[in-house]
Amino acid sequence: MSNPKKRSKKRIRIRPIRIVGLVVLFAAGASLLFFWNLSHEIEERFSGRRWSIPSRVFSDTTMLYPGQSFPRQRLEAKLHRLGYRKVERAPERKGEIRTTDSHTEVFLRDLVTPQQTHSGIPLRISYRKGAIDSITRLDNREPVPLLEIEPEELMLFFGKEREERRLVSLKEIPKHLIHAVLAAEDARFFQHPGLDPIGIVRALVSNLRHGSLRQGGSTITQQLAKNYFLTPERTYSRKFKELLISLVMESKYSKEEILEIYLNEIYMGNRGSVSINGIGEASFFYFGKPVNDLSIAEAATLAGLIRAPNHYSPFADRKRSLQRRNLVIENMLSHGWISKEEFDISTTQAVATAEYEVYAKQAPYFMDYLSHQLHTLYSPDALSSMGLSIYTSLDPEVQRAAEEALMKGLSRLEKANPSLLRKEPEKRLQGAVVVLQPRTGYILAMVGGRKYGESQFNRITQARRQPGSAFKPFVFLAAMDEYTPATILSNEDNVYNIEGREWRPENYSPIPETRIPMRTALAKSVNRATADLTMKIGVDRVITAASAFGFSTQFPPYPSISLGSAEIIPLELARAYCAFAADGLLPHPISMKEVANEKGEILERRHLTIGSATSPEKAFLITSMLRSVVEAGTARSLVDKGIHFPVAGKTGTTNDFKDAWFVGYTPDILALVWVGFDDGTPIKASGSSAALPIFADLMKSIPQHSSGVWFDPPPGVVTRTICPMSAQLAVDGRCPAAVQEVFLAANAPDEPCGLHSEFGRDVREPFREIFRDVKKFFGIR
Repeated sequence: MSNPKKRSKKRIRIRPIRIVGLVVLFAAGASLLFFWNLSHEIEERFSGRRWSIPSRVFSDTTMLYPGQSFPRQRLEAKLHRLGYRKVERAPERKGEIRTTDSHTEVFLRDLVTPQQTHSGIPLRISYRKGAIDSITRLDNREPVPLLEIEPEELMLFFGKEREERRLVSLKEIPKHLIHAVLAAEDARFFQHPGLDPIGIVRALVSNLRHGSLRQGGSTITQQLAKNYFLTPERTYSRKFKELLISLVMESKYSKEEILEIYLNEIYMGNRGSVSINGIGEASFFYFGKPVNDLSIAEAATLAGLIRAPNHYSPFADRKRSLQRRNLVIENMLSHGWISKEEFDISTTQAVATAEYEVYAKQAPYFMDYLSHQLHTLYSPDALSSMGLSIYTSLDPEVQRAAEEALMKGLSRLEKANPSLLRKEPEKRLQGAVVVLQPRTGYILAMVGGRKYGESQFNRITQARRQPGSAFKPFVFLAAMDEYTPATILSNEDNVYNIEGREWRPENYSPIPETRIPMRTALAKSVNRATADLTMKIGVDRVITAASAFGFSTQFPPYPSISLGSAEIIPLELARAYCAFAADGLLPHPISMKEVANEKGEILERRHLTIGSATSPEKAFLITSMLRSVVEAGTARSLVDKGIHFPVAGKTGTTNDFKDAWFVGYTPDILALVWVGFDDGTPIKASGSSAALPIFADLMKSIPQHSSGVWFDPPPGVVTRTICPMSAQLAVDGRCPAAVQEVFLAANAPDEPCGLHSEFGRDVREPFREIFRDVKKFFGIR
């Protein structure tokens, strides 16, 4: 028989071994579970959307061509805003510019939009008498007929993180930038397994010596683990987890994948309250250029920032930044990543940084209008995280010109009439400007008020104001089936009975003639003649004609609407005038042209939406009459203000001078200007004295949009020589003031002048002949 005591001792000896085994097994299982969960978390984070990328809003591109009036200083200012840097030699790298007395030399960057991709080329733009004389390539001297410059970035849609980040792939990053980062942060990155024992020992000794965590010694993989997955606290437990995450990342992802994520993740500084993250965004922030255009010296400057961006920032301390840069370049040389010649050039090269600008929304009224449209398509979270590229119709040159013209015009009015000055911002004299392409409806500029910081109310899109005489073209258009620009209207002091009430229109300035042609009535903005025309054709015809132009206003059935008494939205008035400039076609105003995702794929494209408001023939007749407003009517001061190219337009002034308007256009561009107080206080100025000068300043500032060409009459329009007194065909030698007039072919006059022809002679003519004979007999001239 076996001894019970011996069996008991054996069990006692075996039990600790089993316990240890179970503990080891449990620890192994827990570790495997931990590693599996950690691996799953890392994979889930990396496979999904890694960052919230703010969507970017861009302006339209800029077209240049020989013969175009594009001020040289404006072109160079635009290139400066785009981050082009001046050099003393001929441009050799993309993003460089040199100016001489007669020309501008520039090496364009690549143009990448959803519609096209063009490689940047070196160019010489020559000027003569304020216009572009020629555009030629610097490399082969070939002429360039048309040049397109990349759009400007206008705004970002931030989320709560307020991070700017511009994603770049590893293949987009030049080798010298990768080497600079490795030289600065982790030279053995491609050799170690995620942990660098030498670096760890060095950091541990330093930390033990000081009794705290003073040194990281972290590899690029560890830095990514810390920044992407962990909190910034400095504890040993966090450091241990950092090591584990690093090992898992290295086991699941290639070095190239880890490096690409790292270069897009790293913190690189601040623009005001906005964080600059990733090497792609840092390249634009510090140097105003994409990563593939960086020199070795610039790449080393960025790499040197990673350890302490605010400490080594060239904006904060240029000398300290230079020392750090040169240390990085020395490390690049010691590892054989650059030659001695490149080292000598790079360490002595002065680095020109971009201008430090705190983030500010450009064209704020336009951006609010655009944002409203975007939010009908995308959620706020999508706009702040999906990294969309939104391409707009905005022309930055026109926008700046409109803002400057409005500020100058309002200040000029207040200086001329100090009673217009107000201390309270909300009560100040206001104004608004919108500029469109008449045929497309593209909004080139929008200024919804005097100062966005004082008032975000957009007077172009949200206000409803009486247009005054700026509404009259729609009245005259309503009559064109029956009448002509030569039709005689009454300018007598008439009183009309409207539903038992008297209506007695008054002219703003005396017009002695009691009978005047329609052309003169519109040119001189004669209220009595306009009222006469309205009463002849009927208010219903005026409402029907105006409603075809897309106004949201419900026009009341009263003849006073012909003088602009019904309130309208300024953008709708500008759109309506576009039809006069576009052969009767009515475009829908467009601010957003395209939306693309991070890969450049089109998500949304706004096609032109064109309606028909009137016929090409009637539109041409109205344009012809509005040309007379500028040549001989209420807008004739435009010439005195420097507008020497053809413009059609109309002034507008409301009762008691509460609103002042001017709408003017050419075949290329249309601009509306409004001036007034929000509360309707009279401004004591008319459209010609308050709004028209702002239009003139604007148009003089953007000559590139004024080609000087004029409208060609459509086939259904004919020209006849008529007597303005009878509106009939002029009789040679008899009609004393024959003029050229345009007509619809269907209602052009075909009878000779009844006042001066042989069969319809002016009864005053015999007496004039006798008087001439008497003067001749006595030798009187």
